[in-house]
Amino acid sequence: MEYEAVIGLEVHAQLKTATKTFCGCSTVFALQPNINVCPVCLGMPGVLPVLNRKIVLYACMLSMAVGGSISRRSGFARKNYFYPDLPKGYQISQYDLPINKNGIIRIPSDGKTRDIRLNRIHIEEDAGKLMHNHDGTSFVDFNRSGIPLLEIVSEPDMATPDEAVAYLKKLRTILLYLGICDGNMEEGSLRCDANVSVRPRGTDGLGVKTELKNMNSFRFIHKALEYEIQRQIDVLGDGGTIVQETRLWDEAEGVTKSMRSKEEAHDYRYFPEPDLLTLEVDDALLAEARSSVPELPDARTGRFVGSYGLPPYDAEVLTASRDLADYFEAAVNAFNKPKQISNWIMSEMLRFIKDIDTGVKPFRVTPAQTAKLLGLVENGTISGKIAKTVYENMVETGKDPEVLIKDLGLEQISDDTALRQIIQSVMGNNSKEVEQYRAGKEKVFGFFVGQVMKATGGKANPGLVNDLLKKMLKEGNV
Repeated sequence: MEYEAVIGLEVHAQLKTATKTFCGCSTVFALQPNINVCPVCLGMPGVLPVLNRKIVLYACMLSMAVGGSISRRSGFARKNYFYPDLPKGYQISQYDLPINKNGIIRIPSDGKTRDIRLNRIHIEEDAGKLMHNHDGTSFVDFNRSGIPLLEIVSEPDMATPDEAVAYLKKLRTILLYLGICDGNMEEGSLRCDANVSVRPRGTDGLGVKTELKNMNSFRFIHKALEYEIQRQIDVLGDGGTIVQETRLWDEAEGVTKSMRSKEEAHDYRYFPEPDLLTLEVDDALLAEARSSVPELPDARTGRFVGSYGLPPYDAEVLTASRDLADYFEAAVNAFNKPKQISNWIMSEMLRFIKDIDTGVKPFRVTPAQTAKLLGLVENGTISGKIAKTVYENMVETGKDPEVLIKDLGLEQISDDTALRQIIQSVMGNNSKEVEQYRAGKEKVFGFFVGQVMKATGGKANPGLVNDLLKKMLKEGNV
């Protein structure tokens, strides 16, 4: 029997607020353990939570970005479970009254686009962090306790690991465009759990699902899904049954491992949070959210194709990061040659940037400097080859291209008389090749171009060299 996978993702996005969800403690990452804590986020008796307004603003912004319906009235609930990193013995979350429902994220799939439906987006606080020693002792760091999260729950609309990764990448890009999450998966700012099941291909029912955890990169998510899908197919093929459970991805062994039985909602004994009032979203907050949503990736990609005449591939690469798209447009404003700038960014600039989400802003070469460099190529001051050398120095030093060209003595030779003398010398040293060219062997023309460029250290104007060579090779004298 042939099977197909059904995948749904639950994504937790840590919000870029200065303070936690229900208290004034800092959200700064990786400080000394247990210093960003207070009686509220430590769950001390008698304390009361106070909701951070910016979290609601960010939730509304994401809702608008994915086209979901914002609940003008929503509420909080207590999600009860015991774990050492949960100081209150419950987590404040949203259950039956989430702030958003029914959004859509559009992804590429097999050369087309596909809409992945969102079940809900809701607000919740994070738990602490357990740290385990080799001697068997464990410690709890509560700095993360109370950090604000948005949980984005998709419908089970994905059928392959490729689609799941495309969905997560698109969601991450939207979050980065909005500026509400830094998207750092390694630090846990963006965490993803996957619900996976398989069913006979072509049927509509859902099989028994497992939940995958401990996946902190796109590569791990893809590998874990591939393994788990095949594991379930193998179990069913051998006449076994799938157990509903939570499984961890073990990267070292390349397998998923059983962690615990999968909980259902009733296991958490949800009930309304008595210490918080109903959350009401007013017109003023909606207006603020609407004005804070920038032009989003899909719209910007379309504009880059329509306004700048870029191929769709170029536009998609440039808009994959808001900072990169901003960089491109700033360069175009200074040098109105969109395709040339696009080519340069993709072929040269991205070689020096490991992470386009975090590496563009502190990049030493400004958009104006990139534009200036390409303008110098355009007007013949330097060749395209020399420009690459200049650019490498710009990346290292941050200096303007004119300064480096002068310091390195890289000005392009465009003087007609000087080039004629060099060409005359090259022809005199290669009379055999001159005769071959004049006898009809035009392939040796490239040989002469190379020799002239070598003699000038690559600084000769290529166009002028071509023109002069053609004229001088046709003349009778060497």
